[in-house]
Amino acid sequence: MAEPIIEVADLWFSFNGHPVLREVNLTVPPGDFLVLIGPNGGGKTTLLKLMLGLLEPDRGVIRLFGQRPEKAAQRIGYVPQNVQINKTFPISVRDVVLMGRLRTGKLWSRYTRADRIAAQDALEKMRVWEYRDRRIGELSGGQLQRVFIARALVSAPDALFLDEAMASIDAQSRREFYETMKELNRSVTIVAVSHDLMILSSQVKSVACVNQQLHYHDSGEITEEMLDAAYHCPVELIAHGLPHRVLSRHEAS
Repeated sequence: MAEPIIEVADLWFSFNGHPVLREVNLTVPPGDFLVLIGPNGGGKTTLLKLMLGLLEPDRGVIRLFGQRPEKAAQRIGYVPQNVQINKTFPISVRDVVLMGRLRTGKLWSRYTRADRIAAQDALEKMRVWEYRDRRIGELSGGQLQRVFIARALVSAPDALFLDEAMASIDAQSRREFYETMKELNRSVTIVAVSHDLMILSSQVKSVACVNQQLHYHDSGEITEEMLDAAYHCPVELIAHGLPHRVLSRHEAS
């Protein structure tokens, strides 16, 4: 059996004395496309940051590729929820992606031919190669998000972590985006956070609902029981052509 990409065991985390996550257990196999969903404030982004080693748990064990997260950093690509970038700065799309090839001790060195080939490959995978010479401030929100993902891919990671990567993409572009993710998923394990149930796709392989605790389902199908456990309210699932999920009316607790 292949070694898991991610192992989380009895994970607890609190912030300023307030519990955020408790008793979280999760195993992510190679080649998975896992989406973390749940209510705002439920701990999705916190769990992602813990898995990346950006936060330290109060207790519990986290392993990436059998190591502590910081030891596996070279094998990880990460796109945070709010990428801070000065859109007025005169930098091209290609140069933004090339930044993903920088390593310690290489800051002032020239990019190599291999770096430029890797940047082109990443931009082509994300279907934004045609914008390579545009300034970053000229792109739409969805195009910009694709560029940031290309920057995370340019170092050839084994796992890609995305925090609300689909939030800036309009509904018309989501099908194409998920097709791109499907292609990437052939060689890269993907873990993505999403607050919007409406944007989940059949390309997703597993789902975890996070609301302090974690409820895992090893397929892309969301059940009413999962959402009831995570959101603590009645849920209605509707399908008409494309997956469509809504919360039914309920009283606030």
